[in-house]
Amino acid sequence: MTMPRPLFRGFTTQAEIDAQYNASAAVADAAAEARHYVERSALARSSLPCTLDVPFGPTLAETLDIFPAERPDAPVFVFIHGGYWRSLSAKEFSCVALGLRQRGITTVATNYALCPQVTIDEIVRQTRAALAWVLRHIGQHGGDPRRVAIGGHSAGGHLTAMALQTRWQEDYGLPADPFRAAVLVSGLYELEPLRYSYLQPMIQLDDGIIRRNSPTFGVRPCSTPALITWGADEPPEFERQALGYHAAWQAAGNTAELLPQAGKHHFSAIHGFEDPDSPLCRWVAERLGAVA
Repeated sequence: MTMPRPLFRGFTTQAEIDAQYNASAAVADAAAEARHYVERSALARSSLPCTLDVPFGPTLAETLDIFPAERPDAPVFVFIHGGYWRSLSAKEFSCVALGLRQRGITTVATNYALCPQVTIDEIVRQTRAALAWVLRHIGQHGGDPRRVAIGGHSAGGHLTAMALQTRWQEDYGLPADPFRAAVLVSGLYELEPLRYSYLQPMIQLDDGIIRRNSPTFGVRPCSTPALITWGADEPPEFERQALGYHAAWQAAGNTAELLPQAGKHHFSAIHGFEDPDSPLCRWVAERLGAVA
C-alpha cells in the first residue's frame, strides 16, 4: 500500500495542518477571547491619553495609534498585531498599553493592509515603514527614539522577526540595529506549512513569498536582545516554530531568551501586556530602562 506523500514534515493532510495552525479551533470559546481584546482595548482608549489613526504612509491602511506615557522622553514599545495577516487591526490591541503605561512606557500599535487585498510582501513593507516613522517622529509624541522596543503576536510575531532582519542602515538611513529589545509572541517563522492550510485562499502563498518571508531562514547578526515566547497550551507547531527560530537566531550569534508561558493558549499569551507586573512587562521595562 502506498503511503500518502507528506505535505509538510510528517503532515499528510490539510486537516492535520489545520489542527496545528487554526488557533481559534484550539480554544474552548474563541468568541470570548475576541471579546476580551475588544473590551479591554475600548477601556484603554477611553481611560488613557491617546492619539489615534496617525498616518505613517500614503495609503488609508497605514496608520498607527499612540498611547503616550505620563512623563516626557519615555521609552517606547511598538506592538504589531496578529490575525494571520488577513484580519483584525490595531484597535483590537489597544489593550497592550494598559500594563506598559504603568511601567512608564509609551505604546504604539501599528496597522497594515490585509490579505488578500495585498500580499505578505507588502505587509512587511508597511510594517517596516511604520517602524521607521516611529524612530523618526516619536520624539514629537513624548517618546525617546533611542529607547524603542518592538514586539508582536502571531502574524505580528512574524512581522517583528522580519523587522529584525531589515537592512535599516542601507535601506532607511537609520542605525543598523535601532531597537533596544524585541518580544515575539506565538509567531510564525516558517511559512511553508500555511500553504497547505485553510488560510491559503486568503494569504495566497507562493514559493517566492515563502522564501522571502520565512524569518527562520533569513536571520542576520543583530545586537537586539529577543524574548521568544508562546503559550504552553498552544498546539505543538507553535513551540516547534519558536524553537526553530530561536536556534537560527542564536546560530547567527544573537541573544535571545525562551519563555513558554504555563497555562496560556494562543490568545492569552499576550494578556501579560495588560499587567505591569507580568513577565512580559517586566522584561520590556528592564531592557528599556523604564522607570514608572
